Amino acid sequence: MNVILETKDLTIGFGKNKTIKIVVENINLRLQAGQLIALIGSNGAGKSTLLRTLARVQNPLGGLVFVENRDVNEFSNLEIAQKISLVLTEKLPESNLTVYDIIALGRQPYTNWVGKLSAVDLVAIEAAIACTEIEHLRDKKHFEISDGQLQIVLIARALAQETPIIILDEPTTHLDLPHKISLFRLLKKLAVESGKCIVFSTHDIELAIEMADLFVAISKGNVVQANADLMIENGVLDSVFDEQQIVFDRIKRKFIFRN
Repeated sequence: MNVILETKDLTIGFGKNKTIKIVVENINLRLQAGQLIALIGSNGAGKSTLLRTLARVQNPLGGLVFVENRDVNEFSNLEIAQKISLVLTEKLPESNLTVYDIIALGRQPYTNWVGKLSAVDLVAIEAAIACTEIEHLRDKKHFEISDGQLQIVLIARALAQETPIIILDEPTTHLDLPHKISLFRLLKKLAVESGKCIVFSTHDIELAIEMADLFVAISKGNVVQANADLMIENGVLDSVFDEQQIVFDRIKRKFIFRN
C-alpha cells in the first residue's frame, strides 16, 4: 500500500494565547497515492480545519502529519510547496492578473529568485491549461470570468504546481450540476492517470459516492475512513448531518427526507 499522506493521533482546532478550542481529536488517516478521497461532514464539523492542517497552513493542536513517511514539520516552506498544492474557495485579492498569470503562479516553488519561467515551467503551465480545457480563458482577467470558471483556473494552478498531493476545499461550490460532474471526472482522471492523492471536501455526497475511492467522514467529533460501500453499510452517512429528518437510503444510495 503506497501511503503518501498519514496522520497519527492528530488533534485539530484553534489555539490563541491560553484559549484552545479542540474541533476533532485522535484522527488517524492513511491516504494512498492514486486515490480520490472525499471529506464529508456537516457545516462546522471541522472539514476546512482538517484540510488546512494537512496542508500545513494551520498548526495541529496535537499529533503528527506525515507526507511520504516524513514529518511535515521537517519540510521547508519550499519543500512542502513541492509536495502539496491547496485550492481554497476564497476570493482572490484585487489585481489585473490574467488566467494565464494565475496558473503560472503554480510554478513559484520551482522558479529562480527572480521568478523567471523556464521551458519546463511553460510546458507545465500549458499542460495544466489543456487538462482543464480552459484555453479559451487564458487571456481573460480573473475578474472577467465566473466564480465557477475561476474555481477551474485555481485547479489548473494546482496542476501546474506538479505536486503528488492536491487538497481542495469545496471545489464544486460555485458549479452547476453538469460542471460538478465534469470536475469530479477530472479529479478522478488525475488520481488514476497521474497517481496523485487528491483530497477534497464536499457536500455533493451522492456524486462523490459514484466517483471517490475513499471517504473520510467527520461526524459528532469522530473521524471514520472507509470506502462508500462500507460507509453506507455501517450507517455512517446517516449520522453525517445533525438533522434527524434527513436519512440515507441504502437502496437508492441517496439522501431522503423522513416524514
